[in-house]
Amino acid sequence: MSAVPAPRVVGESRWVNRSVGLLAWIVGLVFFFPVFWMVLNSFKTEQDANTSPKFIFHPTLDRYRDVTRSAGGVLNFGEAFTNSAVVVLVSVAIVMLLAIPAAYALAVKPVHKWRDVLFFFISTKFLPIVASILPIWILARNFHLLNTRMSLIILYTAINLPLAVWMLRSFFAEIPRELIEAAEIDGAGLKGQLTSIILPIAAPGIAATALLCVIFAWNEFFYAVQINPVQGSTVPIWVTTNISTRGDFLAKLSAASVLACIPVVLAGWIAQKRMIRGLAMGAIK
Repeated sequence: MSAVPAPRVVGESRWVNRSVGLLAWIVGLVFFFPVFWMVLNSFKTEQDANTSPKFIFHPTLDRYRDVTRSAGGVLNFGEAFTNSAVVVLVSVAIVMLLAIPAAYALAVKPVHKWRDVLFFFISTKFLPIVASILPIWILARNFHLLNTRMSLIILYTAINLPLAVWMLRSFFAEIPRELIEAAEIDGAGLKGQLTSIILPIAAPGIAATALLCVIFAWNEFFYAVQINPVQGSTVPIWVTTNISTRGDFLAKLSAASVLACIPVVLAGWIAQKRMIRGLAMGAIK
């Protein structure tokens, strides 16, 4: 017969669980507070935002009107959002088209010295970004890609591809080989294995990988500000245009930051279930 846990042990376990839960809530609120304060400041006047912390104020949408209003010769939100959307969606689509067969070759049908191939992929992330900007800028100038969306599409594809290959390879490696072998016995070729076995099972992992690539590409600033400082500027660059040397700008900058965060927050909220399932693939057998 199994031993019944003593009431004291059960009580201590509940106390520990509640303490850990309370600590997790405190840590979560501490990390969330800057975001909450940014959203709060976006509804304030500049005077209220730059005075001592104020939780009671008259909310206004004037700052959002200011940052979305088109001004002559100044990058506006519509142009920046369109540039970011095109660059991010196209680059992520290319990344997934290249990463899925590469991950398949490294996980399901391993190529010769696949560990060396994986190391080569991840070694491309070792180089500091600032060390690569000069040759990239020279190449972009020589190929007439400065101030174009195409330059960022190429760069973001190269940046996210190693991450996507590594993540997808780990997801594909968790697919039972018996299912793939059964599909081969039934006469399914590579296309049939991908469409009927591999992609449906790995769909949460693919969604998680795509979402992370979207977030990294959307938030990237350094390459965008160096390669596309005028035309083709993205949302992160547009946010910095709301910083002013003439007067206060905290409320206006907060409103711009909120608008910049909304797309990725919505994407994460829509794909949260698949992302959680994807990141948890292989964690529990």
